[in-house]
Amino acid sequence: MAEHLKASLTLRPYTAADEDAAIELWRRTWAQHYPHLDFNKRVDWWRARWRSELVPVARIVLAEVGDALAGFVTVDPKTKYLDQIVVAPEQWGGGVALALLDEAKRLSPAGLELLVNKDNFRAIRFYEKHGFVYAGEDKNPVSGIAVNRMAWRPLAA
Repeated sequence: MAEHLKASLTLRPYTAADEDAAIELWRRTWAQHYPHLDFNKRVDWWRARWRSELVPVARIVLAEVGDALAGFVTVDPKTKYLDQIVVAPEQWGGGVALALLDEAKRLSPAGLELLVNKDNFRAIRFYEKHGFVYAGEDKNPVSGIAVNRMAWRPLAA
């Protein structure tokens, strides 16, 4: 991680006051990654999912660089499910994703599982580089598209 990022990156718990900024970051990031999809039309769906499925059960941690929201992670330590790591496009490759992944591992030390779109090669490489292994085929429960299930387990002591 770059020295300037280390100095200015902070992690903190999500609060309800962060909802609009987190949802806008989700929209902007996914729109950048999949420009052929209209994520503006998905914001209401995402807000409903955020409020009903993630906020009640997940630990949500925000990453800030300076005063700007740079990313967030949502993980449910009970199920070990890492639902989202979202990083602002201008922070891609800068260490925010790794800081959030390390936080997810800290919150769920017994392991993590996630689903990643098969065409999201950047994310797949990132997870593999940081200890995740392919754990089978699955389908996204919302879109029905094929995804990879990936898992991380801590090394035995």
